[in-house]
Amino acid sequence: MAQFWSNSIVIWPLLLSCLCLNLARNMAEFPRIEHYRKRNVDRIAFLVVGDWGRGGNFNQSRVATQMGDIGKKLGIDFVVSTGDNFYDDGLKGVNDPLFQLSFTSIYTAKSLQKPWYTVLGNHDYHGNTEAQLSPVLRKHDNRWRCKRNFIVGAGIVDIVFIDTTPFVGKYFNNSKNQKFDWKDVLPRDKYLSALRKSLHLALSKSRAPWKIVVGHHTMRSIGHHGDTREIVDQLLPILEAHKVDMYINGHDHCLEHISNNKGMMHFLTSGGGSKAWKNDIHYGKNNDTVHFYYDGQGFMFVSLTHQRANVLFYDVSGKPLYHMRIRSTDKKFTTV
Repeated sequence: MAQFWSNSIVIWPLLLSCLCLNLARNMAEFPRIEHYRKRNVDRIAFLVVGDWGRGGNFNQSRVATQMGDIGKKLGIDFVVSTGDNFYDDGLKGVNDPLFQLSFTSIYTAKSLQKPWYTVLGNHDYHGNTEAQLSPVLRKHDNRWRCKRNFIVGAGIVDIVFIDTTPFVGKYFNNSKNQKFDWKDVLPRDKYLSALRKSLHLALSKSRAPWKIVVGHHTMRSIGHHGDTREIVDQLLPILEAHKVDMYINGHDHCLEHISNNKGMMHFLTSGGGSKAWKNDIHYGKNNDTVHFYYDGQGFMFVSLTHQRANVLFYDVSGKPLYHMRIRSTDKKFTTV
C-alpha cells in the first residue's frame, strides 16, 4: 500500500502536467503586437480600408489620396486593412511586383507611413498566402504587418484580427474551380477549432476598455454577399459572450453600419478601397438594425478615448457620409 501511494505521488503530477500541456496546445494564444504610441496615450485613432489592391485602378488611388488627407487632418496611429489586399489572386511570392504596384506606390502620403495591420481575404488565398505573411515583405515596406490571427494591443483597446476565409464552406466545395492555398489550414476542422478556442482565450484575457475584432468576411450585411452564415454561427456567439464592441470587416465593397438588436455590438463594413458600385442591396435583411449603407468607394476612421468611440465614414472624394458615437459607460450609440 505504501508503495502504491508513493507511486501515485509521482504519477499524478506527471499526468497533471501532460493535461495542462495538452490544454495549452489546444488553446494556443494568438501572437500579440503592442503598438508603440509616441503621442497622447489616452486617444487611439486609425483608418480602416478593405478590398483595395488593384494597382491604383478603380479609384484606389483616389481613395488613398483622401485617406492621406484625413489621416493628416485627424491624426492617426495606424491603418487597418480588412483583407483582399491584392487582386485578383493575391501575391505569387515575396518579390511579386504587385506589392509595390498596389501598396507601396499607392499609399504614399506622410500620414499613412504608419503600421498597416492586415488580415487575409479570400482573394489573397488564391495566391501564395505565405508571401503576405512573410517578414520578408517588411524589408520591402516596413509598414506591412500581416498574420493569420493576432492581437494588436494599444492601451485602451485590444484589436483581435482573425482569419475568416477557412470558415466559408463554399471555398472548399469550390464549384467554380478556383485555386486556394490551404497550406497550414488543413485539416480544416482542427484549424477552426483551435481558432475559436484562441479567440475565446484572447477576449477572456483582455482588460482593455474597448474590444474590437477584425475579419475579412461580413457577419451582418445587406450588401452583395450578405451575412456569412458560418461566421454568424461559429464566431458571433463568442463575440457577444465577451461583449465585443465592434466587428469590422470588408468583403462587401461598401460602407455600412449595422448593430445587433440590443444596439450594444456594431458591425462595420469598410470594403470600398477600390472597385465598388455593386448595386446589389438586400434591403429585406437586418432592416431593424441597419443604420447606414453606402454602395460605393471610401474608407472609415475610428477614434477611441476612455469616454467614447467615434466612427466616421468618408467617400472617395473625402466627403464625410456618416458619424456615430458610442459612450463607454453604457455602450449606447448616437448619430452625430
